[in-house]
Amino acid sequence: MKRLVALLMLCCSFLFAEINLQTASKEELMSIKGIGEKKAEQIIEYRKTNTINTAEDLKNIKGFGDSIVGNVKDANPVSKENVNKKVEEKKEEKKKELNDAVDKKIEKATSFVPKF
Repeated sequence: MKRLVALLMLCCSFLFAEINLQTASKEELMSIKGIGEKKAEQIIEYRKTNTINTAEDLKNIKGFGDSIVGNVKDANPVSKENVNKKVEEKKEEKKKELNDAVDKKIEKATSFVPKF
């Protein structure tokens, strides 16, 4: 019984692990409130030459202030499923934006074609 409880606790700890700023992927970073694509890229670029031990280290990156650092500190542990869901939502959002842009270009290009 003790082994079963220990195994269950171990599995849950992996499922609801906090995001490690030093190793997190771009998508994982973007799941934190206030961090979009650009800020995630800034973090990844910064950690190539520096080590991020705490959320406070983010203040060394241009554009990161108390607000974002506070969001990182206050962020609830996120599950892999929630991160994947947010990633898919961002992908769908980008696809829609790109499709809209392409539609506008097609509409603009076809508006110059004479109609018979």
